[in-house]
Amino acid sequence: MTTTTSGTAKVTLPGDNQILITREFNAPRHLVWRAYTTPELVRRWWAGDKGKVTAADIDLRVGGAWRYVMEANGGFEVAFRGEYREIDAPDRLVHTEIFEGLPDPDDHVGVITTTLTEKDGRTHMEMLCAYRDQADRDAVIASGMEGGMQESLDHLEKVAVELS
Repeated sequence: MTTTTSGTAKVTLPGDNQILITREFNAPRHLVWRAYTTPELVRRWWAGDKGKVTAADIDLRVGGAWRYVMEANGGFEVAFRGEYREIDAPDRLVHTEIFEGLPDPDDHVGVITTTLTEKDGRTHMEMLCAYRDQADRDAVIASGMEGGMQESLDHLEKVAVELS
């Protein structure tokens, strides 16, 4: 049985407007990429334990849009959307990210650069999140994103491992 690396994502703040998330997965890069970019697989991991994914729309091409929606355990809806800016499968993905629950959400766009590297069948992920300013970055941190992100990435790993 393949073991997982639950709860091991590390969050650092390399710049005033940046969050860097790093994590290793006990799965090969092509399977992590597949789980990360395939709608029916995203539905299995994106909400973590916080609710149920009700939409995972992905148009995986430069200029294509994505949108994920979940019904949270408290009965409210959470939705994020964005556009793909760069795709170099299975190495790198750059996309925007907008939380639809904010007033004027288009004024608070984050740019997420995800890089996957593989060594000995394990995948190292670096996810650099850049926001318009420190206030937006700090709001993301204060939202409790780290707990939800840990759960989501744990579930992402489980999905990738199940694909092998």
